[in-house]
Amino acid sequence: MSADAKISRRAFAGTLAALTLRPWHGSAQGYAGLGSNANDYAQVTPGKVFSFPTDHGPHPDFRIEWWYLTANLADSAGTAYGVQWTLFRQALLPGPQREGWANQQIWMAHAATTRADTHRFGECFARGGAGQAGVEASPFRAFIDSWEMRGDDNTDPNRIAPLELSATAKDFSYTLKLVADRPLVLQGDGGYGRKSERGQASYYYSQPFFKVSGRLAIDDKALDVSGQAWMDREWSSQPLAADQTGWDWFALHLAGGEKLMLYRMRQKDDNNYISGTFISADGATRQLTSADVAMTPKETVEIAGRKLPVQWDVAIPSLELAIHAMPLNPRAWMGTGFSYWEGPISFHGTHTGVGYLELTGY
Repeated sequence: MSADAKISRRAFAGTLAALTLRPWHGSAQGYAGLGSNANDYAQVTPGKVFSFPTDHGPHPDFRIEWWYLTANLADSAGTAYGVQWTLFRQALLPGPQREGWANQQIWMAHAATTRADTHRFGECFARGGAGQAGVEASPFRAFIDSWEMRGDDNTDPNRIAPLELSATAKDFSYTLKLVADRPLVLQGDGGYGRKSERGQASYYYSQPFFKVSGRLAIDDKALDVSGQAWMDREWSSQPLAADQTGWDWFALHLAGGEKLMLYRMRQKDDNNYISGTFISADGATRQLTSADVAMTPKETVEIAGRKLPVQWDVAIPSLELAIHAMPLNPRAWMGTGFSYWEGPISFHGTHTGVGYLELTGY
């Protein structure tokens, strides 16, 4: 099932009715309607005390939510790959949760794998309340049909590890094991991730320290792969302001063991809002603001009638960091019903490493 609409990674916010997909074209109120009023839903406010494993589960009183993982992998010959696994939840209506097929939650999932010469993706939809998709906090399990991110009784809720991850599409599949030896990271101000100067925000935490091993197949050719992964958890009801058109998001694994998350929320007046977190190798964090960071798009690629900035310069003078980021595959276009660009990148300069880039709203 698909629809003619634009949405992305953390933006499963089109209005869907029953199992027919009827996209809400909300560009006048922010990217794909994410800037529209959500007063009847639960609100994101500063000072939340996170509780694990409870917060690994769904928050149906909020309008949108996602469980999002990206992995930078390599096989024994050194060939680079990227893997994406994402589960989105969207509430069609606020209020008490209804039973069975009357439940107002819709689920969508994306899976992808990328190599320098190919990019493959798949997409699934499900209705809440019917047992086809959902998330369980303990033991952790996020699933839609046969796609699954699963823990067990040994999974540490403060690390959300170990986990097993799997997805199968028509021309690729993967089964991966995820382990982590450091705790979760609260993004923004103690997990309060601001998206504008006008109060739009999400609750946001990550596990950027996953180590990965497992099996990846493309066109039935299976390979053993290993590498590192980053998982993001966010939920909100109105994460964008009405004048914000989309975002550019980085999750970077530095060669020294540090991690860096950055996003630039693009505004119509070009007064873009930048936020980020620098994470030291031991897990300590430093919050970054627009005053700390310069994110400069460089070379573009044209896909599906859009010009997408897939090469970037990023500078953070206070960290003595200046890097140039390039995609593994410039054509890592997620041509799903809700389309966007998402793919693995590498970077060089004062620091080297790998990561993932997402581009929405172009």
